Amino acid sequence: MGDLGNKTFLGVGTGFPLQADEGGALQRAGYEVSVRQWVWLIMGTAKGERVMRPDFGCGIHDLVFDNITANTSGQVASAVRDALLRFETRINVLGIQVSPAGDGEVLLISVDYQVRATNNAFNLVYPFYTDGAAGS
Repeated sequence: MGDLGNKTFLGVGTGFPLQADEGGALQRAGYEVSVRQWVWLIMGTAKGERVMRPDFGCGIHDLVFDNITANTSGQVASAVRDALLRFETRINVLGIQVSPAGDGEVLLISVDYQVRATNNAFNLVYPFYTDGAAGS
C-alpha cells in the first residue's frame, strides 16, 4: 500500500458486508477500501432503517416509487450528495451523475469522490432499483 503515513487517518475496521476471512475471523477493510464500503453503506441504508440512528442513511429510498424523470434524477443526486456530505467526512464529493439503465427500472448513480487524506480520486456506481414506473 505504499506510504501509510497519510492513510492511517482513514482507518481499518470491519469489512462490509460482514464476511469471514480465511481464518474464520471477521474480514477487515482498510483505508480507501473502508471509505468505499462506507459510501456504499450510506447509499444502501434508508433513513429510519437504523433504530438507534434514524437520521442515518440516504433519502433516495423515499423515491423508489417515483417515475423516472429528470426531476427524479435531480432529487436522487441531491439526496446522495446530502447524505455523503453529512456522514462521510473523509471524502470530497466531486460529482454525481444519475442515469436510467435497462428497461427503466434501474437508476445508475455514479459518484466521483476524492479521499481527503490522500487526494486519490475514485468512482463508485450504485444501482438504485425502482418499481419500474418509468413513463407511467
